[in-house]
Amino acid sequence: MKTIAIVNQKGGVGKTTTTINLAAALTLLGKTVLIIDLDPQGNASTGLGLLRADRNQTSYDLLVDGVDIDDTIHETSVPNLQIIPSDMDLSGAELEIGEQAGRTTRLKSALNSLSPKPDYILIDCPPSLSLLTVNALAASDSVLVPLQCEFYALEGLSQLLKTVEMAKANINPALIIEGVMLTMYDQRNRLSAQVAADVRKHLGRAVFKTMVPRNVRIAEAPSYGRPVLMYDRNCAGSIAYMDLAKEILARRKPEQKRGT
Repeated sequence: MKTIAIVNQKGGVGKTTTTINLAAALTLLGKTVLIIDLDPQGNASTGLGLLRADRNQTSYDLLVDGVDIDDTIHETSVPNLQIIPSDMDLSGAELEIGEQAGRTTRLKSALNSLSPKPDYILIDCPPSLSLLTVNALAASDSVLVPLQCEFYALEGLSQLLKTVEMAKANINPALIIEGVMLTMYDQRNRLSAQVAADVRKHLGRAVFKTMVPRNVRIAEAPSYGRPVLMYDRNCAGSIAYMDLAKEILARRKPEQKRGT
């Protein structure tokens, strides 16, 4: 089992879109995947067609009330893809557990009892470096950072990387950067190309080769409660997310060889 936190404190960079569509791509490549929605907005849950009325047990119940993790898992319309949903109750979780012992490792403790374990867990984090995000970092093997191809792309990235290093130093020594993924790339826009070049210059091999383009099908798919791969398999956005999943699997092969 590999757990990846999808993190960026900036909103609107494609965290939830990446979580949903990377998960769907991994299932199409033969993997089982669990999404944990840690964003109180609950967009990952909505994007997979889970109605708010059907979210009877959520990530709030898992973190705050200590509900058994198996009771919070919901099926989705995508084969081999499950989700622990979220709702607005989660916005109060920080206040409720903020002074409690073990507050930063509640999610990690819950995952230890997960059975059976999926091949991948993807955690959709809120757009802030909050206690919820710290819980995700404590529970994860790696961090994937979606980065929008815009002028302010690198602004705030240094603070995020410092937070990751802090989590590594204090609560999760094994945490690594899975990679930085460029989103909303517009090949007709010279600014997109310049931002992509600048990011690659500063971060080098940490940046995925795959870039997710601006694509109307990606924007349309959530309104149908489906990943773009289940909405239009052949669109540019679907192809990009399949390429990203293949790139992640290819990066993992050396890890698996070292572990054998």
